[in-house]
Amino acid sequence: MHKNFLLSMILAIGLVACGQGASQDSAPETSEDHSGTTASEIKKELIEEDNEIEAEEEAEERKSASETTATADNQPSSDLEVHYIDAGQADATLLKFKDEEESYTVLYDTGDWRRNDVVNYLAAQNISSIDLIVVSHPDADHIGQLAEIVTTYDTGEVWLSGNESSSQTFQRAIEAVLTSGADFHEPRTGEEHEIGPLKIDVLYPASISGKSNEESVSLKFSYGNSSFLFTGDARKKEEMDMVNSGMNLNATILQLGHHGSNTSSDTAFINAVRPEVAIYSAGANNSYGHPHAEVITYFQDSGIDLYGTDVHGTIIVTTDGNDYTILTNRDGTISPKSTGTSSSSPDAKEEVEDTEAEGSTANSTCIDINKASFEEVQEIIHIGPARAEELIDLRPYQSLDDLTKISGLGPARISDIKSQGLACD
Repeated sequence: MHKNFLLSMILAIGLVACGQGASQDSAPETSEDHSGTTASEIKKELIEEDNEIEAEEEAEERKSASETTATADNQPSSDLEVHYIDAGQADATLLKFKDEEESYTVLYDTGDWRRNDVVNYLAAQNISSIDLIVVSHPDADHIGQLAEIVTTYDTGEVWLSGNESSSQTFQRAIEAVLTSGADFHEPRTGEEHEIGPLKIDVLYPASISGKSNEESVSLKFSYGNSSFLFTGDARKKEEMDMVNSGMNLNATILQLGHHGSNTSSDTAFINAVRPEVAIYSAGANNSYGHPHAEVITYFQDSGIDLYGTDVHGTIIVTTDGNDYTILTNRDGTISPKSTGTSSSSPDAKEEVEDTEAEGSTANSTCIDINKASFEEVQEIIHIGPARAEELIDLRPYQSLDDLTKISGLGPARISDIKSQGLACD
């Protein structure tokens, strides 16, 4: 278009110049003739102007193409599936997606040590390899099937908090990870990672001090405009640490901390996350009363959609990065449950999940310190709510003498426990 305009202008200038030349034939020779020079200069200016216009248009086209490409790069090319696996009184969530022709798999927590349901679920999903496994903390209901999983599947990387456990499940898991050749990482607050179009923000912990549940690896997975937040068994204090960190906690879907326990889900934290959907993982009729009634009531009163594996079975969220759908293994209605009749305060009653008691010699008349519930171990002399929680946290024990690991239990009190005759290992 510019070239046609240019030719027209040059032709017009040439005709004008010729007319000027004819009318000025009788002019004195001392008078300078600018006609040819002026046309040439104008022609040159027009060509330069036309080149500049074309260059600007090309630059604009390149910018537009670049912005279109950038938008396309930020928009996932396929759906993300997030499977909240029905793993009983344990946690395991599978994330599956593709980028172009490349398939990706991420696993957050690995179920309970006494089951193989997560391993079987991965097989049913035709998983061939796992890019990343994140274990929120070393309790046996979160790290339980890690050893078998990394042995079965080629695993790119494993993330752990760095906190350790004396349990055989944890020791086997660490040995399996080291043998597998998978990369190992201990994520910390503020880190950002990407796996294809999946962005991962590390929310917690900033450091570790040996507090297993409290220092759970907490992550926010973002896929386009949809996001999923996980906090393991982090409690209210740690949730508030995340709020006060200034990081963006807003997420589409939140997995409730500690199986829906009332020691998690601080109101200020929930307000910062602003989830559209909340999902918890808990075993049907579990002995801990999870999820706790006040937590259920809060979410129901807040108008936040609530799903639980104890009621709905495995829950699958599918998103294209904007919209999402939720499918459940079975239909069900979540109703508040009784929190029990113990006189202990809710925080004092809260327990760390069971770890294994392999090789125990329990009998029907004793309280097995490796298997007994939070309430049952308090029947043992010198074991109140605080020590009951610590007792469960430090499992397994090889003998009653190992109870000296619990704060305030010295040889004299261990002797009292043995004399009472209720406890066994």
